[in-house]
Amino acid sequence: MKRALITGVTGQDGAYLSQFLLHKGYEVYGLLRRSAASDVIGAKLRWLGIQNDVRLVDGNLTDLSSLIRILREVKPDEIYNLAAQSFVKSSWNQPLLTGTVTGIGAANVLEAVRLDAPQARFYQASSSEMYGLVREPVQSETTPFYPRSPYAVAKLYAHWMTVNYRESFGLHATSGILFNHESPLRGIEFVTRKVTDGAARIKLGLQRELGLGNIDARRDWGHARDYVEAMWLMLQQDKPDDYVIATGRTTTVRDMCRIAFEHVGLKADDHIVIKPEFFRPAEVDILQGNPAKAKAMLGWQARTTLEEMIHEMVDADLARVRREMN
Repeated sequence: MKRALITGVTGQDGAYLSQFLLHKGYEVYGLLRRSAASDVIGAKLRWLGIQNDVRLVDGNLTDLSSLIRILREVKPDEIYNLAAQSFVKSSWNQPLLTGTVTGIGAANVLEAVRLDAPQARFYQASSSEMYGLVREPVQSETTPFYPRSPYAVAKLYAHWMTVNYRESFGLHATSGILFNHESPLRGIEFVTRKVTDGAARIKLGLQRELGLGNIDARRDWGHARDYVEAMWLMLQQDKPDDYVIATGRTTTVRDMCRIAFEHVGLKADDHIVIKPEFFRPAEVDILQGNPAKAKAMLGWQARTTLEEMIHEMVDADLARVRREMN
């Protein structure tokens, strides 16, 4: 039975990856940072019904000693570093924290692996935000990076450290450059959940408008449930490498809103209010990934359409809000 260690296990990707690996017969261990309120720790794992199947271990990405201790205790075959300060907007307000957790935190995990588990296979969650001010209309593994936020800069540091440890120390260290991926487990601060939750609340009469920023920004959105399979496939390869994981389709925030509101019989334009405070200091106007390498090398492609995903999210938020009302 293989053992996997997941950092960021209580987040969207960590929860779906845990579920996927459990179905594969893995023992799944999750790094738990003891700072969140006890009533929300593991909420996403509970939502998937796997909270009792994941073994949580205390540690922190900023504490190398705790990472070494955990590797010695767990002896994982695979390590998935998903933890980060991952909300882009917050990274301008907390740039040093973002750099420490998202950037140096990844380097700490790599160093712990080098020192104590060099045979383990390592996955780094890189981000399409690293492309930023895009140098090519469709982004692939060879597209130059131009990060436009402290979050993206920190992710780029973590990405290149993964490459460096692979080339310097021979670690099986792989980066997945994941484009936007969402689900009913996405945090409410992210635009897709903000929209689907807003559509649900407006439909149920709890609010009348939804405040948003740049609704002309374009993103390549897929479902997190599909994307965690790609993470696993990467670590099953004989040689480590870097892969873009995307749908290859780009859509505006405006059109994503239309899909969500139409699902509940409403017109988005009747309810969306543009608010300057929701604009980024430096915008990423368009992201569109080229997943050709992942398809050719991993046999992976996205299965869930944007429409299917948004409908699933709206339905989940309708159910959540109705429970709150009752």
